[in-house]
Amino acid sequence: MTDVDLGLGVHHTSLSVADLDAQRAWYQRALGLHEVVEEFRLDDPAVRTVVLRSGSGVRLELIERAGASRNRAYADPLDAANTLGFGHWAVSVRDLDTAFAGIVAAGGAEVWPPADAVEPGARFAYVKDPEGNLIELIQPPTP
Repeated sequence: MTDVDLGLGVHHTSLSVADLDAQRAWYQRALGLHEVVEEFRLDDPAVRTVVLRSGSGVRLELIERAGASRNRAYADPLDAANTLGFGHWAVSVRDLDTAFAGIVAAGGAEVWPPADAVEPGARFAYVKDPEGNLIELIQPPTP
């Protein structure tokens, strides 16, 4: 393959969930993904989806499929790295401490509290949503 600019950008992230309605409400409340971009339903197989968008344009698709199961829950991001595939969803935030506290207050679980990141001036933290999915919060360095 040649070095071609594909115009690559993130369109959305997809997350399989056990309870679409509960997770939808939590992501709307805790992360501000208030806008519903689309909803979809299939009868066979039994699948429901919703795509949520934040005011800044971040999109998250939640998918509920009857009978889906989790192989195992991850304790933290290092534990997630023991399994191949996506381990967490990382989002940037303006104010890490405020975002972390708000997400935990909305029912998210604290995994790693706010700390300095490897990138100078950046900070990060990890939380879990109510179903145990890992979310990394990153506050980029101030320009």
